[in-house]
Amino acid sequence: MTQTARPPRTDSAASGGGLAARVSLGRLFTVPSTEFVMIASTAVLLTIFGVVMVLSATSANPKGPLDAALRQGTFAVIGIPLMYVISRLPVRFFQRMAWPVLLGAIAFQLLVFIPALSVSSYGNTNWVRIGGVQLQPSEFLKLALALWIAFVLMRKQAKLGTWHQVFIPVVPVAGLAIGTVIAGDDLGTVMVLVMVVMGCLFFSGAKLRMFILPLLLGVVLVAGFAFTSKNRMSRILSAFNPAACDPSNGCYQAVHGMWGMANGGIFGVGLGNSQEKYWLPAASNDFIFAIIGEELGLLGCLLVLVLFAVFAVGVFHVIRKTDDPFIRIAAGGIVVWIIGQALFNIGVVLRIFPVMGVPLPFMSQGGTSLLSAMMACGVLLAFARTIPATRKGVPAARTGKVTR
Repeated sequence: MTQTARPPRTDSAASGGGLAARVSLGRLFTVPSTEFVMIASTAVLLTIFGVVMVLSATSANPKGPLDAALRQGTFAVIGIPLMYVISRLPVRFFQRMAWPVLLGAIAFQLLVFIPALSVSSYGNTNWVRIGGVQLQPSEFLKLALALWIAFVLMRKQAKLGTWHQVFIPVVPVAGLAIGTVIAGDDLGTVMVLVMVVMGCLFFSGAKLRMFILPLLLGVVLVAGFAFTSKNRMSRILSAFNPAACDPSNGCYQAVHGMWGMANGGIFGVGLGNSQEKYWLPAASNDFIFAIIGEELGLLGCLLVLVLFAVFAVGVFHVIRKTDDPFIRIAAGGIVVWIIGQALFNIGVVLRIFPVMGVPLPFMSQGGTSLLSAMMACGVLLAFARTIPATRKGVPAARTGKVTR
């Protein structure tokens, strides 16, 4: 019985396999773009800075000064690697998952209306407790809406000149999602979600005159939501007339937040030496910027602002350099969410805006808020990975298909 000899492996085949391996390794270790570095570094620095400040702000808690910082640190340890894992996903994956992610986020938000799971705080019912862990489902709606609206408007790029193509189904579906948050009486989150919708519409390239109707509807919605609550009206009026607000009741946190900022001066009283953290009920979450101002002074506040500014510049560079409408719209909605929410939070501490219960992204205590922000950054990093390919001349239609 004769045995057929296998043909010897040619040098070209061997070199081809080695070349393929080198190409794969080259893609894995490709030097990231400047935009990638700007977004990733600022997100990580703000997160680490936030864990340190949460530890400082909660050190006055006699029941467990390390518990809050450990929980925040745990979510940071989960969120940072998750951000880099998401950044490796192709853009087409986010397009395919736009509808499932939105439906899943809405279903998760509906859990707040189940009495056995819902948790209320300061008149808002916007949290659930599952397995001993308290979560805020509306945080995931922000990212879900940005991805879904980007997917819908990407498919209508040639039809954005007419208002009904722009608003349908974006406005009805987004209104339904936001309505689930309105039912929980969380005005601050509602305003952020409206900003996400408006940001996506703006970066889609729709004509500016089309924003008049949604802006009017948004103003009417927020006004009606505010007038129906005595608590919300008192907080809003206190921002316009601080002297008429009772500092021992309605303006308690706002007044102590300003005292903390004033005590800090230029250099601060030193990390861990805040006095207002003993008086502020929300020192580690909504008013953590006041603790930063008191302990690290004006320099610490400027550092936070610079980090957010660098983050915004990195995202805007991605928006400017991409030719993919999905990337442009989704990145626009995300950056409006994160930067707008940061400005809202800082404005509340400075008494520019009324107290709305909006956390400072990356820094305020809250695992769900941190995870959603890190996931959003992962999406932005995935978008930033397409920028080098675009620079080398790869057609924009293919940038969303490249898996790196």
